[in-house]
Amino acid sequence: MNTSTGHIGLRIVLASLFVLLAIYVVYLAPTAEAQSEWKAYGADIAGTKYSSLDQINKDTVNNLRVAWRQSTIPDDIRQGNDLPPPVAVQNTPLMVGGLLYVSTPLGTIAALDATNGEVVWFDAAPEGAERRGGANRGVAYWADGNDSRIIAVVGSNLVAFNAETGERYLDFGEGGQVDLTDGYDDPRVQGFGWRSPPIVVNDVVIIGSSLMDIVSAQMPALKEGPPGDVRGFDVRTGQQRWIFHTVPKEGEPGNETWLTDTDEDQPSWVYTGNTNMWAWASGDEELGYVYLPLSTPTNDYYGGHRPGDNLFAESLVCLNAKTGELVWYFQAVHHGLWDYDFPTAPNLVDINVDGTVIKAVAMVSKQAFVYVFDRITGEPVWPIEERRVASGDVPGEWYAPTQPFPTKPPPFAQQGATEEDLIDFTPELFAEAKEIFGNYVGGPLFTPPTVIDEVNGGTKGTIQVPGLVGGADWGGAGFDPERGVLYIPSVKVPAVVGLVRSEHPRSNVDWVMQNLTQVDGPQGLPLFKPPYGSLVAIDLNKGDILWQVPNGDGPRDHPSIKHLNLPPLGQGGRVSPLVTKSLVFLGEGGNQGVVVLPEGGGGKHFRAYNKETGDVIWETELAGGTTAAPMTYMANGKQYILLTLGWEGMPSEYVALSLP
Repeated sequence: MNTSTGHIGLRIVLASLFVLLAIYVVYLAPTAEAQSEWKAYGADIAGTKYSSLDQINKDTVNNLRVAWRQSTIPDDIRQGNDLPPPVAVQNTPLMVGGLLYVSTPLGTIAALDATNGEVVWFDAAPEGAERRGGANRGVAYWADGNDSRIIAVVGSNLVAFNAETGERYLDFGEGGQVDLTDGYDDPRVQGFGWRSPPIVVNDVVIIGSSLMDIVSAQMPALKEGPPGDVRGFDVRTGQQRWIFHTVPKEGEPGNETWLTDTDEDQPSWVYTGNTNMWAWASGDEELGYVYLPLSTPTNDYYGGHRPGDNLFAESLVCLNAKTGELVWYFQAVHHGLWDYDFPTAPNLVDINVDGTVIKAVAMVSKQAFVYVFDRITGEPVWPIEERRVASGDVPGEWYAPTQPFPTKPPPFAQQGATEEDLIDFTPELFAEAKEIFGNYVGGPLFTPPTVIDEVNGGTKGTIQVPGLVGGADWGGAGFDPERGVLYIPSVKVPAVVGLVRSEHPRSNVDWVMQNLTQVDGPQGLPLFKPPYGSLVAIDLNKGDILWQVPNGDGPRDHPSIKHLNLPPLGQGGRVSPLVTKSLVFLGEGGNQGVVVLPEGGGGKHFRAYNKETGDVIWETELAGGTTAAPMTYMANGKQYILLTLGWEGMPSEYVALSLP
């Protein structure tokens, strides 16, 4: 063999390998920059809430310190007004290219320096105006070549900003904005409201809507309502590309599930509304699909004026992102009477079940189920069974005979209310709890609401567990793609659903919920056993719960049980997880700004949990509770964890933690 020829050949082979490696690094491997950023509300449009950053890990987390803090209304954007920052801000910033993008309580969009929180640019309010609207939960980021944009809902307008300069694109919509009150094809829709973040899937901005669907005896309850349709807009021009009718119109799939009320001469789809996407969507750009979590139709707890299963209420709906065409759907609650809407974005996950790799979507729910589907076909990964459920006796109501029950994973929180679930730390507490419980209707999951009739010896209504805030709520779940594990914060906030005749002269609904309350337990303690707030880890490759731990101390220091030296009981603040390479971070939530918060709910602690065991590795007490989903990023070689904090009497602020 000619050695010189052999060396030349070896050099050629090595050079080819280096070229291939360079191609892999540039085109296939995720860049360090991409790994260090947080480009969507849930880290990515798959909603994972996951970051592979590991500078802050099990060995270093004890050294976390406050690096900087900034008001949610920085002084530099005030333009002379003195409006105080609200207590509960649910905005989670994005971080791209060293800038943090926030939606402020003034309705303006701003960019902050990721290393110190200082304002780099902001979208000023019009002359003479103090604000543009209110804060949203977040914004969206989109880039194509040199064109990078921040997409935001500002008031009732959709706006595109230059990500580097903050300038509006004047060719986007009309004069730089799209009026979101226009573009509906139903005359009942007269306005627009939505506080969740938009997402962009294959150059289409997906926007939901949030129309009030809860009514009480004191409110003008109407069986008519505007529909909460979902729309898609071109990210470059702002042109509306499609609209998806969440209450399907005549000739559309699902329309036949809206039957005719005996007192009406027209089917219920004609006048029933809501069925909002008040949460936000997730997307798969490779498939070109967007996944919508939808909510309850008009009048959450009484459906006598809308007989039938009522598609697409309380459904997970998959659409073609470019066209808005229906691909598949799953309805989790037929003819909803419990406010069991899907409250958060689904998690798009790749899992391995019995040796088969599945592109899946996992949807956590208020009723403490995780529904898992093949996200291409909509087929359940594990069987979902239709099981018979109880009917009620509310006059005029229509009851679905069955409801869907996943066989895997198992429920991650208490479902239903029975005597066996009552608090029993001491015989005295159990006896008091039994007496209280006797004033209500209890039963398994999907026990329907009941009429309050205490005058004639009736009950105070039905105790609903999980209640209208879950189980899981808007904080959603986080997913570890390396281990295939879903991490779910769960709360136990039982709700009382008692129906009465409406007292309002403008109402035309037969029955309404009396008011939005929770049931009080013995001596100011919860009525049911703990945990009252949990972090749950579910192996989605097997469909099993790995562990469940309480989040927070809860009422363990209450005078009637303090002597028992109980372990942490968990507390019911609504929170969102942050999953990193080695840890799960979770706060305790604020103490204001939620629909129902149990006594002692919320807290100022922020913790790091061991991902494999659920053990608390580190905790700190902050100035306030976490009111938004935490996020993490790397800037100038340093990893930060950014929190939005608030508390009664405390103006909300952003707080960044990092290592010294």
